[in-house]
Amino acid sequence: MSAADRDFAYGAAAGLLGDLLLGDPRRGHPVAAFGRAAGAVERVLWRDHRGWGALHAAVCVGGAAGAAALASSLVGRSRAGSVALTAAATWAVVGGTSLGREARAVGGALEAGDIEVARERLPHLCGRDPQALDADGVARAVVESVAENTSDAVVGALVWGAIGGVPGLVAFRAVNTLDAMVGHKSSRYRRYGWASARLDDVFGWPGARLTAALAALAGDSPSGAVGAWRADAAKHPSPNAGPVEAAFAGALGVRLGGTLSYAGRVEHRPVLNAAGRDVRVADIERAVKLSRRVSWLALGVAVTARRALRSAKSRRDI
Repeated sequence: MSAADRDFAYGAAAGLLGDLLLGDPRRGHPVAAFGRAAGAVERVLWRDHRGWGALHAAVCVGGAAGAAALASSLVGRSRAGSVALTAAATWAVVGGTSLGREARAVGGALEAGDIEVARERLPHLCGRDPQALDADGVARAVVESVAENTSDAVVGALVWGAIGGVPGLVAFRAVNTLDAMVGHKSSRYRRYGWASARLDDVFGWPGARLTAALAALAGDSPSGAVGAWRADAAKHPSPNAGPVEAAFAGALGVRLGGTLSYAGRVEHRPVLNAAGRDVRVADIERAVKLSRRVSWLALGVAVTARRALRSAKSRRDI
């Protein structure tokens, strides 16, 4: 393993461990700072037009990745600096601990029979209309959110870190954050957010497939996860959430999907893993533990993949 590969391995592992021990900072989170900057750019550029939205995405993602590339160049060949920068970037862009903490908070409220508190906390995880959900519906929404965000908040970032180092980590989080901000189909963002949503689909593609594969490997039912993935993933309206949610459903032996409500709009989504049972409150904890296993396995895959990519490049350059 080359020095650069070791730096990435040590830094990414330290960053993931930092997230496990510390979670997200209460104040001054770099992702929040990026969100404020992206909002300021939007106020200048917004037009009800795809081209202006594409410019917004280019400015924001390019600026974030460029700043990360500059930071990488400044640490130069310093081993300690490279490891520290990779660790800081990894810790800043992953969010597995906060994801698990919020999921468990909702689960705890449901276990205590306090549906109102569970509904109040659900928006911390997803954009569902909580008042339209009973206890079982809240539990299902939490499991689906844990599944999707395992890819978005952890695995996808590690994949792009393996591909592009610190700039790859930062670019992935920038794309994912922009999609959350402007990538939805509201009247304001249907055109302006189109580029950000499509870019998120592209950046999320490899991480989603790796997340699904690792869920099958780490879950209670590998065959169930693979079967649900193959049978149901393509039915989901999202090309990346589909494989992840289907694989988690099969791995946990539960049914996901079905009717849900966003911003007063009712959607009837296909059922994922129809042979499974209804989601129970206890499945929230099972989903969180599966998410954590998948995250650490993804780190191993990312380190191995980065080494393989660099070795292949070295052979081509000979």
